[in-house]
Amino acid sequence: MKILILHRVPYPRIEYHRGIDHALHEVTYFGKQAAIDTLPADLQCKRVVRAGTASASEEALAWLSGSPQRFDRIISMSEYELLDAARLREALGVEGASLQTVTLARNKLLMKQAVQANGLRIPQFMSLACYLDAQGQVPWAGKTVLKPHSGASSADVSVHLPSQAHAEIRRKIHEQSLHIDDFQVEEYVAGPIRHFDGLVLDGRIVTMQASEYVGTCLDYMERGAPLGSWHVDSCASMREWVGQALNAVRITHGAFHLEAIMDADGPVFLEVGNRVGGADVVATYEMATGIHLPSLELRIYVDGELDLSTLSGRQADLGYGWFVFPGHTHPQRTFLGLEGAGELRNSHCIVQWNE
Repeated sequence: MKILILHRVPYPRIEYHRGIDHALHEVTYFGKQAAIDTLPADLQCKRVVRAGTASASEEALAWLSGSPQRFDRIISMSEYELLDAARLREALGVEGASLQTVTLARNKLLMKQAVQANGLRIPQFMSLACYLDAQGQVPWAGKTVLKPHSGASSADVSVHLPSQAHAEIRRKIHEQSLHIDDFQVEEYVAGPIRHFDGLVLDGRIVTMQASEYVGTCLDYMERGAPLGSWHVDSCASMREWVGQALNAVRITHGAFHLEAIMDADGPVFLEVGNRVGGADVVATYEMATGIHLPSLELRIYVDGELDLSTLSGRQADLGYGWFVFPGHTHPQRTFLGLEGAGELRNSHCIVQWNE
């Protein structure tokens, strides 16, 4: 089988060799130089470097026009290139999730509409264009969240008080030259945020783990606050709720990373991605269950099936968690160590520490 991988996520994050037999299949990695440089030197594969001046799909089509060839699978493990992979599959007639299906799981406006139509609770929302046309008048009383409809990791997300929202959002549009059609606004819903990670095959969840955030992705990105999450128990009804949300946005194969706000009346759908979670979600999942999500996701994409015996997993006595300190917010400072971190660094509970 000939496999084209749009390579963006650093190789150690995915460990493609654990999910794809590179001796059995002819694998081509297509990515920017920085990403290609993360491939192991001894990995049996073809490496194609793209310039990165256009989208991955545009540059792939340009490359293939000069070097025609066929592929049996086209795969992206990055949130940012899932649409590119879908465009290539449609342009080249390769099986896999369609552009329409992938768009539903990437565009938060379409995503929320689909989830709401399936009877699940969501924050009230509208496109930024509609918000501006309404002069900032919204059907909710609290804070307003501005976010890209196809973004990730809370990039370009901001929260605004009711009395200031319209003016602040207009100012942000002007100062940052935002493309109005790329954004939405929604109701701010308070409560702890949980993320649900796992695998789905033929529309059925075959493994899932729930976690609760400590801090928020937004505070990590904007204010430089540490971020983490820890494993929590989830009941059968919660698993069913996640399954309904996945079904609504047609995520039927592969990994999922779904976020929900837990308030007194139950879960409120926030967003979902058809990919593994970031930070150390993959590592802690494997520690707790013995299941390496990316490698099994790749087997689903390549083989179209999964040996369910590999999901027997192990029942851990304890859940696991991860935390990250936002060094990206201190680019001009010399690192002298995390003050007060000695107790954590030397704790018997720590299984991995990267500093």
